[in-house]
Amino acid sequence: MVKEMVNFKDLKALGLPDSQARRVIREAKNVFVSRGLGFYNGKRVGLVPVSVVSEILGISFPEVEEQREK
Repeated sequence: MVKEMVNFKDLKALGLPDSQARRVIREAKNVFVSRGLGFYNGKRVGLVPVSVVSEILGISFPEVEEQREK
């Protein structure tokens, strides 16, 4: 199963502390709002695409990269 969306719990599972995981989600939402996707401006939106999270953290998620190559 390939995950294309991540949330706070997924980032915690990667080893990020609570505050950093929340900050990454918040920053990813801000990226989408700046791109004109107002949906991500909602307070309760907690799922963000892996692609933006990988840009922010500077790491790649191997499962997603494998899926893109196919």
